[in-house]
Amino acid sequence: MYTEQAWIYKRAALTPTKTALIDSSTGIQWNYEQLTSQISQWSHYFQQNDYKKGDRIVVISQNRMELFAILFACGMTGLIYVPLNFRLSNRELQYIVKDCKPVLIICDMEHQHISEVFSDIEVVLVTKTIEISVIHITEHKWSSTDPWMIIYTGGTTGKPKGVVLSFNAVNWNAVNTIISWGLSDTDCTLNYMPMFHTGGINALSIPILMVGGTVVIGSRFQAEEALKALNTYKTTISLFVPTMYQAMLETEYMKTASFPTVKVFLAGGAPCPHSIYDRFHEKGILFKEGYGLTEAGPNNFFIDPLIAYSKKGSVGKSMQFNEVKIVNKEGQECREEEVGELYISGNHLFSHYWNSEEETEFTLQDGWLKSGDLARIDKDGYYYIVGRKKEMIITGGENVYPLEVEQCLIGHTNVREAAVIGIPDKKWGECVTAFICRTGHNLATEEDLISHCKNYLGGYKVPKKIIFIDTLPRTDVGKIDKKKLYNLAREGLFKEIAKRGAE
Repeated sequence: MYTEQAWIYKRAALTPTKTALIDSSTGIQWNYEQLTSQISQWSHYFQQNDYKKGDRIVVISQNRMELFAILFACGMTGLIYVPLNFRLSNRELQYIVKDCKPVLIICDMEHQHISEVFSDIEVVLVTKTIEISVIHITEHKWSSTDPWMIIYTGGTTGKPKGVVLSFNAVNWNAVNTIISWGLSDTDCTLNYMPMFHTGGINALSIPILMVGGTVVIGSRFQAEEALKALNTYKTTISLFVPTMYQAMLETEYMKTASFPTVKVFLAGGAPCPHSIYDRFHEKGILFKEGYGLTEAGPNNFFIDPLIAYSKKGSVGKSMQFNEVKIVNKEGQECREEEVGELYISGNHLFSHYWNSEEETEFTLQDGWLKSGDLARIDKDGYYYIVGRKKEMIITGGENVYPLEVEQCLIGHTNVREAAVIGIPDKKWGECVTAFICRTGHNLATEEDLISHCKNYLGGYKVPKKIIFIDTLPRTDVGKIDKKKLYNLAREGLFKEIAKRGAE
């Protein structure tokens, strides 16, 4: 029972009465013994139904404690856990279900109507009562390289890809995080990250459960409610995306609250505006950024919170048990401050893309994962993420990294959010285009923002076009959806050309 695939039972044997999970909306708590009891019941249910090793179990649900029981039960019985984004359209969900071919769909009441679209697949509720007098779990023979989860990527640049994570990958990410970040059984995290996303499962939840800490589950994010929960449950470290932090900083509670038990606030999922660093620094609260992706970890770097502000925007150095490097177009390792693609190596890497050998071979090469992200390293060995390789703008033969321009724009007092993309241009190749959400009573004009950028950026980096927008479109994990912005920009350009033609 106490194999590396079933370490949660060993944890329960060591600390049975320690609180493992708390539902922040109801206050219901499970200790480790109660958690493993739920795991055993789901494991028995899977075996009763004669599901075979390697079968896929799809889950469509809001964040709930029960999802951890189902996740671990899949591991105990050799099944593959496949959480799906319930915000996807029926067409998108049908594509994924057709791709992974599950034997069972588990859903909550709120999303039962979604599961009904798949009439040929058995459906049960996540709150299913499993009445079993004697629980006996059959021991399975499996390898640490066997798949435990398939997490589908967001698909903002194409169709979703199923990222296969083995026991090895999940466990090594957890061990690496515990050791590199110094986690212990005294740690408590508040998790509002969606549990169909690697951040909600693997960033802090699994590592903290492995070390014997407590995971507080949040479902629908409300900024003030989340801030209060941080203090109610005496949390020590929590991960939020930048948009969540922006909402938190605007609350009345944040203006007067202190967080005496919190060691550090962690940002991930998207590059963080430097203004958020400033606000936390003003309150004397430690804050840092992390970096990862579904295919690797997602944890890959560590930076000491005490120096994170002086290295604003840096994700730090690679963790104890992984390696990173930056590679240029010629395939050579980059020099200091030279921008190139970030490569990652370690036991925490994904195994392959489900049903996509070609994509796997392109992404995994010679033991290294090509992240698709651009990065640089400073003279002290600290890494900075510059942006996505596919998002880099080439204008007039010069490379422009959108993140640098975005950080500059956000530095303007009347800019709440900014997103920069390149759109086709006959003269320049691509035109640097900025989408701006304004704030304040005196709204900034296009001329104001261009003048501001000229004070800080080289001329070729300054946006040639600025589009004001009320809110930026986002993916379901809080990232700015630049594919939608690109479509909006192109639609606006075509309308402008058509208007000129009519005149």
